[in-house]
Parts: sequence; structure tokens; C-alpha cells
Amino acid sequence: MVTFKQLEAVYWVAKLGGFSQAAEHLHTTQSAVSRRVQELESVVDTQLFDRTLRTARLTEKGDEMFSVAQRLLSQRDEAMEQFARPEVVERRLRIGLTELTAMTWFPRLVSLVQAYYPRVVIEPDVDASVDLREKILADELDVAIVPEMTEDGRLSQKALGTIRNAWMCKPGALPKDKTFRIHEVASQRLLSQGDRSATGLAYDRWFRSFGLTPTNTLASNNLIAIIGMTISGLGLSHLPRECMMPLVDAGLLQIVKVSPALPEVTYVAMYKSEQRSSLIASVIMLAQECCDFSRAFQIGNDQGTAKSV
Repeated sequence: MVTFKQLEAVYWVAKLGGFSQAAEHLHTTQSAVSRRVQELESVVDTQLFDRTLRTARLTEKGDEMFSVAQRLLSQRDEAMEQFARPEVVERRLRIGLTELTAMTWFPRLVSLVQAYYPRVVIEPDVDASVDLREKILADELDVAIVPEMTEDGRLSQKALGTIRNAWMCKPGALPKDKTFRIHEVASQRLLSQGDRSATGLAYDRWFRSFGLTPTNTLASNNLIAIIGMTISGLGLSHLPRECMMPLVDAGLLQIVKVSPALPEVTYVAMYKSEQRSSLIASVIMLAQECCDFSRAFQIGNDQGTAKSV
């Protein structure tokens, strides 16, 4: 296994031009530095320094290892600085999110991140979940907050929280006290977020698991538009239950009883599997803390007691 001590030995021998100079810089002995270099050469099964010369000169493979060591040591130092002094971290943080997150708890996340990392600039990107996944893969985003999606070896997902959806319609459009079976729902006009929405795709699979494929659908990639069309009586839609309760109580929406009920949807923080940023790890922990889909338009300082990260 390659260790940071071995990488440090190669880096400083090459940087300072000799084993004794590297030993002095690393506050150790020349024999210890030589041993670390030899251990790394044994691991990678190649010679890193040309020992026919009197000076420490890298071989061709040694040059490659020097570049690797430089990059890894730099990443290590950056990570340690972020953990030790988060207030000095200064960078852009590109966060992708869906409409639902934007209209519920995202302001609280922004407030928490700014409290812990005041010099970090957050750049939100609101889009459909499938498009956000593609932006992660294209390195256009650092992290995305989306409904859980099918596994992709290139991406990692950390669970943040769950949301309970319910079928809703315009009040009076369907009997309020009746419990509908799933095939009866499938025969209605359904308002959907389309095939760019992870929730929409998940519920399509849910219908298919019962052998049903709804054919009378009206798709929109805009959640607000779907809410508006539902209120207007254009069809039946699945909406976040708790978040929509003020509209239900105001008589603008009606919950439709359906058996079986819609499965809960898990929201995750998605990022590239190769990502090793302590800042992003901390932001994900903060997102786990304030993830709450129960209320719309939560204000930034409405965050309760912050956990330490």
C-alpha cells in the first residue's frame, strides 16, 4: 500500500535534490527517507531514481510518480486545512437541486454553509434530476440534491431524507371519501414531470410493477406549473403531501385516497465517486441536518440548533 510518507520522501528528494536535504526537511534520518523510497519502488515495482548518478535524479517513471505525489500531497494539505480552519476555505461550490428542494429547505442549507464557510460562494443550479446527474458527470456541478436514482458506478449517493407524496386533484373533481384502486388512477389524466424527473421515472416503474402503463398524461418539467394545472382541474398529480397541506386546507387542492399508497421517495446528495473534498463532505452533513420537505419557503435562519461538522 502506498503511504503519504513514501510520497513525501520521493517528492522532497526530487524537489530538494538529495536524500540528506529531504531528511532535514522532513525532520527524520537519511536512512528513513531511503527506506521509504525503496518501499514505494517495491510497491510500484519500478525504480524511481537513477542510482548510477551522484545526484538524486528521477527516472522517467520517477517523473510520473513525482507528479502523482505532488497532486496527492496537495489534496491532502487542502483537506486538512479545510477541517482545521473551515473559515479560510475560499472557493465556488456548484450545487444542483430540483424545484422542490429550492422551494422548501435550500435557503436553510445556504445559511448553514455560510455560517461555517463564510468565504465559500454557492452557485445553485435548479434543473430536472436527470439533467443534474449529467451535469455532475460533465464536471459542471460539485454535488446535486436529487431523488435517489439507479446506481451508476461513476457516482456516489448519500441519503438526506425522505418525502411522502400523495395523489391530488381539484376539489370536487373526484369523490373525496372514496378509496381508488391503482388501475382507476392509471385511467385518469395524470400530470407528470416527465422522463427527466427521477420521481417521475420511479413512479412510472411503480405503475409498471402492477402491469399498468398510464396513457393519458400531460408532462411538464415545472413543479409550479403542475401544481397550477392540478388546482385548475386539468388532471391528477402526485405532490408532496405535507408541503401542500396549506393549499389543501385553503380548499385549492384535494387529497385523493389511493390503495396502495405511493412509495416514499428518498432524496440523496449525488457526487462523483472519485470526489475527495472535505468541504463537500461537510456540506452533505449540513444538508442531512436541514433536509425538511414539510414546509414551503423556509427562511434561511429557520434552522434550529446546528450540529457540529
